[in-house]
Amino acid sequence: MIPLRDKQTAPKLGIWWMGFGDNTLIGYWPAELFTHLADHATMVKWGGEVVNSRSNGQHTSTQMGSGQFPEEGFEKLSYFRNLEVVDADNSLTSVRDISTLAENTNCYNIKSSYSNEWCTFFYYGGPGNNPRCP
Repeated sequence: MIPLRDKQTAPKLGIWWMGFGDNTLIGYWPAELFTHLADHATMVKWGGEVVNSRSNGQHTSTQMGSGQFPEEGFEKLSYFRNLEVVDADNSLTSVRDISTLAENTNCYNIKSSYSNEWCTFFYYGGPGNNPRCP
């Protein structure tokens, strides 16, 4: 285990950290877990997932996020904001253009945008089974 004070050397050792906010480190993944990430990653994914076993022939009623569709807006939605990645110099870099994917937009959806306050962000979620999502 690498002590928190040594996190500055972690990228050189291939250790992948996850942080929250300005200074809260959630955890890390040791280099030996990732045979193809020794130098860099080519993709980063944020989002949500719901398992749908289609019990009784219907879509699950498990909601994602707050259970609201992205069109509901800020006060009702789950979101990620200020998306950043660590570059080769171990500096945080804001993410700009992101691709979004929702497999069944009648059950769950996603909407991304950019603002000066939140930088790149996205709203996501949905109720699962509903009249539009059988």
